[in-house]
Amino acid sequence: MHTVFAVSFWFLSAAFVAAQTADQALLDARRITTSEFAAQQFGPARWLDGSHFATLEPNPKSNAIELVNYDAQTGVREVQIGAQSLRVTGRALPLQIENYAIAPNAHEYLIFCDSERVWRQNTRGEYFVVRPDGTSQPERIGGKLPMSSLMFAKYSPDGMKIAYVSNNNLYVQSSHNGEPLQLTSDGSRTVINGTFDWVYEEEFDCRDGFRWSPDSSAIAYWQLDCGGVGEFLMMDNLSDRYSRTIPLQYPKAGTTNSACRIGVLPAGGGKTVWLQTPGDPRQTYLPRMAWHPEGKELMAQWLPRQQNRLDVLACDVASGAVRTVHSERDDSYIDVREDFQWLQKGAAFFWTSDVLGYRHSFSVPWRSGGEKKLLTPGDYDVMGVPYADVDRSVLYIAGSDGNATQCYLFAVQDGTATRLTPKDQPGTHTYEISSDGGLSIHTYSSFDNPPVIDLVKLPSHERVRVLVDNQALRARYGKVQKGKNEFFQVTTKDGINLDGWTMYPPAFDAKKSWPVLFHVYGEPWSQTVLDAWTIKHHLFHRWLSQQGYVVMSVDARGTPAPKGRDFRKALYQKIGITSSHDWNQAVLALCSQHSWMDPERLAIWGWSGGGAMTLNMMFRYPTLFAAGMSVAPVTDIALYDTIYQERYCGIPQEMPQVYRDCSPITFAKGLQHPLLLVHGTGDDNVHFQNSERLFDELVAQDKKFEYLAYPNRSHSIQEGRNTRAHLYGSLADFLQRRVAAGPR
Repeated sequence: MHTVFAVSFWFLSAAFVAAQTADQALLDARRITTSEFAAQQFGPARWLDGSHFATLEPNPKSNAIELVNYDAQTGVREVQIGAQSLRVTGRALPLQIENYAIAPNAHEYLIFCDSERVWRQNTRGEYFVVRPDGTSQPERIGGKLPMSSLMFAKYSPDGMKIAYVSNNNLYVQSSHNGEPLQLTSDGSRTVINGTFDWVYEEEFDCRDGFRWSPDSSAIAYWQLDCGGVGEFLMMDNLSDRYSRTIPLQYPKAGTTNSACRIGVLPAGGGKTVWLQTPGDPRQTYLPRMAWHPEGKELMAQWLPRQQNRLDVLACDVASGAVRTVHSERDDSYIDVREDFQWLQKGAAFFWTSDVLGYRHSFSVPWRSGGEKKLLTPGDYDVMGVPYADVDRSVLYIAGSDGNATQCYLFAVQDGTATRLTPKDQPGTHTYEISSDGGLSIHTYSSFDNPPVIDLVKLPSHERVRVLVDNQALRARYGKVQKGKNEFFQVTTKDGINLDGWTMYPPAFDAKKSWPVLFHVYGEPWSQTVLDAWTIKHHLFHRWLSQQGYVVMSVDARGTPAPKGRDFRKALYQKIGITSSHDWNQAVLALCSQHSWMDPERLAIWGWSGGGAMTLNMMFRYPTLFAAGMSVAPVTDIALYDTIYQERYCGIPQEMPQVYRDCSPITFAKGLQHPLLLVHGTGDDNVHFQNSERLFDELVAQDKKFEYLAYPNRSHSIQEGRNTRAHLYGSLADFLQRRVAAGPR
């Protein structure tokens, strides 16, 4: 590399990626990036009814993954698909089940294997029909379609057919030795049927793009026309001596979106009826749909490009005509609703909304003449809805009980919320509840305690049995040298109460002066201050604490904490501004409260939105931190995608000043202290272009910096041998060179 700003990290980080030590108390870059501290998982589990569930488990003798059923009450286990049932002629090893679906008649299974990654997840692969009676070997579906090209295969409600996507076209075939029937023929690189483009997948979490009708006669599906969407070219310099470009259709803020529409076609083939949703399909979004129980209408959620209005549309599947059932508006933006479900056999639907200032649940009539009913009154946020049977007056919600770092289960009856999670289990709890609401697979963990998964009765929360105790992990992690942890609240000069946590070094002495590394995210996508086992960066922070750093994090306004609508939406058109303002005040307040914090040895680091926040703090408040480490940052928000950036900042052509003021690169000239920039050159999410443009600006401003580019690595920077260990080792190396460890 021919620049004075580049550093050979292979040399500098050697001390931090040493071979695993025999001393189990001490961590290093390799230990924290292996599976040594990975928690045992359970599932994916599927409730079969109110008292039985299916799950996947390894066969200890053959290493095959088997599908088993459990009687939840008695624990009686029955293998449904064993290793012998997974053998296929021409394959040396049994099929490795990655996911599965159970036929409506429960006499056969559809298993997913040989998967390949599509953007974030492995959603393309092979599907086999397996009959557990052993009368035949697994039957591959898809006919002569290319290997590992099938996506989202699923049974029709009557169990007679299976539909799936291949090469952006929809297919259907009989579940019993049928040949594929191609339902759409216009699928191409730019016309996508039954699945989604990059931005819908990334920002609306849309992947599976079709739905069977209740009577199995028709399929509703999304179609996206990506023609005209800007093509971003990523560069591959590793595959050959000559570089090659990797094209990616990616709509940057203010540019052309894909045209999106929803159609309905007969399952036996025929003409598509397109829904007559309002507006220009390139200036509107259709992120959710569901069949009405009667099968004559579809529910579709519709948003304009500004995402400040959300309409629930009733769509006639025969004519395509639509009517608005429910509409909401917000001065900032509205999030797509994930917890929609039908009530009263389709006479009403379940809905959550921020319209009252807190996120609450409602029953909304499907047809005119009904009355919307508030189900969860009170000054609290509904953080999730794991179970709702409003017709039987059973409603279980996730809530915080006044502590935004934790999450518990509550039962709501007659408007009163009663906590069901035991008081002696602090932390974060999630629930997979049975179809009748009487049992749940329950997972709980806390900041430094790995998850326990058990089966509980509801509403009593009586434990039936432990499913996963993670005792082996608990024992391994128990040998690691640790200081104490604590959660805190800090009040800014503006009177805003913010949550935070601290991880102390093992030999912490409050009478001495210590360096502090702050971990930041600071955008609407996630919280960092959670009382939960989130191992992603936890071990890295624990390793740094062993080296003599206090590690802290704070959730500023704009993070999705259960503190009401105004707290969560405080970043609207002020992304990077309000959060950095809060952070500045929070850090200054903490320094004034704790004499052990060395104001000359404060550092900050973050990834993605946290990388951008690191830059905001280093540029906007240049005297606060002695060093910063920014990984995969958005440096100019106009370089990010339409759905995310326009949701929070408006459309750049209409709000040029907002885009200027919210972009870290605008304030690069403020840099005064050492900065490390890290980015994967194959990042399809936050393009390497972001860092390159910042490099260019810092050079123009005569600002010295260091950078580390990981060739062909994506946004997660984890592909390739030794990558994550090298990354964490390099971050630790930079920190030690720039901010001295240990007490003074």
